[in-house]
Amino acid sequence: MKVTTANEMRQVDSRAIEEFGIPSLVLMENAGYKVAKAVDDCLGGVQNKKVCIFSGKGNNGGDGFVAARHLENMQAKVKVFLLGTKAEVSGDAAVNLKILLLSGIDVVEITGERDMDKVKVAVAFADCLIDALLGTGVHGEVNGNLADLIGIMNGAAIPVIAIDIPSGIHADTGQVYGTAVRASNTVTLALAKPGLFFQPGASLAGEVIVADIGIPKAVIDRGEIKQNCITETMVRNLLPVRQPWLHKGACGRALVVAGSPGLSGAAVLAAWAASRAGAGLVTLATAKHQQEIVAGMIAEVMTKALPETSTGVIGTEAATVVSHLSANFNVLAIGPGLGRDENTAVAVRDIISQAQCPLVIDADGLQALVGKTGMLIEAASVSVLTPHAGEMSRLTGLAIDYINANKLTVARDAAMEWGAIVVLKGPGTVVAFPDGEVFINTTGNAGMATGGTGDVLTGVIAAFIAQGLSSHMAAVAGVYIHGLAGDISASNGMIGMVAGDVVTALPAAIQKVVG
Repeated sequence: MKVTTANEMRQVDSRAIEEFGIPSLVLMENAGYKVAKAVDDCLGGVQNKKVCIFSGKGNNGGDGFVAARHLENMQAKVKVFLLGTKAEVSGDAAVNLKILLLSGIDVVEITGERDMDKVKVAVAFADCLIDALLGTGVHGEVNGNLADLIGIMNGAAIPVIAIDIPSGIHADTGQVYGTAVRASNTVTLALAKPGLFFQPGASLAGEVIVADIGIPKAVIDRGEIKQNCITETMVRNLLPVRQPWLHKGACGRALVVAGSPGLSGAAVLAAWAASRAGAGLVTLATAKHQQEIVAGMIAEVMTKALPETSTGVIGTEAATVVSHLSANFNVLAIGPGLGRDENTAVAVRDIISQAQCPLVIDADGLQALVGKTGMLIEAASVSVLTPHAGEMSRLTGLAIDYINANKLTVARDAAMEWGAIVVLKGPGTVVAFPDGEVFINTTGNAGMATGGTGDVLTGVIAAFIAQGLSSHMAAVAGVYIHGLAGDISASNGMIGMVAGDVVTALPAAIQKVVG
């Protein structure tokens, strides 16, 4: 499913109007009708139900005017509150406001604090509220009468339907500017907006309904929109089919290079996840004195001892061993729990430059690339990097807060610069390709905010590459299945979830998708 930025959506609207000759009033009419239909569905019918519409002076408000008219025709009792004066409304919104007034529908102007008493009385007796204040048009801090209206809406214990995106949320980033509407449902128009999937916007949007407003498919399919939402259907079409005649060797061989003193759990989680996600044969290569430890922790994975330093971490000599091993594997995952010894970092960089199979790089493997990301372009195949915001900050020099607020841009820029697939982890994980295409994940939950879940993701992506998916598609499918396994685990409660719960749920997550 395509996802469009606010600017891209304006361009899509313009092409539909100018190149295809669709009147803008038709698009607004379609949008308002779809919103009215969503309200009807939400309330189980609107006859004799009281609906308050809060409209701004722009096109989002115009959508609200149209919705008000259709709801009136459906026998709802409608009251419209306009933030501003009728004289300030222009363009298509003004046309629909005029129709509304000629229809005898009450439109109350909100120009000062005294008008808020009228709003409070109406909301107290309403069955549903519609947010048509800003949509994608938020600019700067929300304050004054607008903030007061949003506060009243958020205080009502009734459904709130937002048009396009809840007012106060940035359409591209999901960031909140002071305050924002807390919607029970969001009817997003034509295409979903990124801010509906990134926090805190995602938590405020409620159930998201993508409404077809008549934009021709040819406009959307021109290849200019580079954002996508990962859906179950998309992943179903990517996952390998387990044929009855397959044997373990035909299901792929994954090599995991991980672990060091005190961090053997990370290595085991990555290797265990690779096995649980379907890789036929998984080998965990670790420092010599760690081999016995990890072998005793997981029976289904083979182990390989690597040369180590006097401190018990893999050293530079390990690179030659791993490079030779990699020729016999479909994928090499490197980094979980390796530690940050400089000898290990040198070994990691040598392994990356010499590996003869696709790479998945995480955790301490990413730390070894700080200041060295240019070497990724020279790798034999496109590498998959799986940083969280802190690791991304070290790799890019950007502040963590900036990264979290601009995940699309940061992940895309890094992927294009490094010639790598970047999986920027966290709520609304972003998978970015070197060609600028990005995918936003919709699975996962706060219960996964616990040590080791990132190591699990590394193993899942590696398993899918081992089974024949391209590194690009393995990253997309991996983040979705990983998050879905977390959602399955959360059915028992998010507090107290551990990474091993996610590993255990991987087969169920895959089965849920493939059927």
